[in-house]
Amino acid sequence: MSAAVPGPIRAVISRAAWQQNLAALRAQAPGAKFLAVIKADAYGHGAVQAARCLDADAFGVARLGEALTLREAGVSKPIVLMEGVFSPLELQQALQSELDVVVHSSHQIDWLEQHDSSTSRRVVWLKLNTGMNRLGFPSELLAAAYARLQRLACVAEIRLMTHLATADETAHPLTALQLERFAVAASRLELDSATALSIGNSAGIFVGAATQGAWVRAGIALYGVSPSRELDALQLGLLPVMSLESEVIALRDVAAGESIGYGAQWQARRASRIAVIAGGYADGIPRHLPNDAPVLVNGIRAPLVGRVSMDMITVDVTDVPDVSIGTSVIVWGRGLAVEEVAEHAGTIGYELLCRVSARVPRVYCD
Repeated sequence: MSAAVPGPIRAVISRAAWQQNLAALRAQAPGAKFLAVIKADAYGHGAVQAARCLDADAFGVARLGEALTLREAGVSKPIVLMEGVFSPLELQQALQSELDVVVHSSHQIDWLEQHDSSTSRRVVWLKLNTGMNRLGFPSELLAAAYARLQRLACVAEIRLMTHLATADETAHPLTALQLERFAVAASRLELDSATALSIGNSAGIFVGAATQGAWVRAGIALYGVSPSRELDALQLGLLPVMSLESEVIALRDVAAGESIGYGAQWQARRASRIAVIAGGYADGIPRHLPNDAPVLVNGIRAPLVGRVSMDMITVDVTDVPDVSIGTSVIVWGRGLAVEEVAEHAGTIGYELLCRVSARVPRVYCD
């Protein structure tokens, strides 16, 4: 059976933007090694394609299945299970597939002890809870966990990591507190700060050297989304990797007072020209995206009107010249930041990128 022709709506993924973003991040942390976070299918962009495109030192995923998909695709670089493993069987599979693991709880060390063998030596990332209060050992239990790992033949190297909760807000006091707790813990374990410490997420990379460490873990910034609440992506030298693009599939003239779409929630205040565009909540466009949220039609901003349907949205193009069937549309991406669309939807860019559905073709370009 031949492959389907990409349809009006498609996610256009720029490899050049991916590479530019990694270069921008490397410039911010020139002495650090880079773990590229490509979990959740690379935030909806395609994890295998990301691994093939990005010249990172390692890749990070959340779960075993994501890592196995990469290995089956021929990705040979180090892959880190950033939530660790969830069972002894998963640990066995991880070791067989030469995956590195995060250890954030004593039961995971129990499993390592049960599977200890010098034939499967892997890097273990020991996670310290410094204030995020999700995963990680409390400081008073860290030394005991570290000592247990040191005794294992299967542990080739131990790296200490933590996760910053508020690095996107440079003035937030929690970041300084987390850094202080991390520094104290690292000094007690006598770890080599030049090789064994990892702090910086995307936001931390841009804060400065104190929030980076020997390894940084770049996530959302790789995809061209600002990790900062204070600076936008362009100010940080980041380019959008995904453009969610579509086309006008129908045009309709409505009189003042007429409504559009389900629930008749929008009424025209004037005679209006309405473009119907392929793409709806089944494709990942939020159903609760409000009227007046921006859409680019022929490169010009136009407001969404009416409720987002499963397969279509409607946009007021009364003030947009030269709109016809097939006119190009950008829902977010080049010229319209996903962060702005997410703000209208009351969410964050991460969610919009991750929720682009599997039925939307990913089209990769240089």
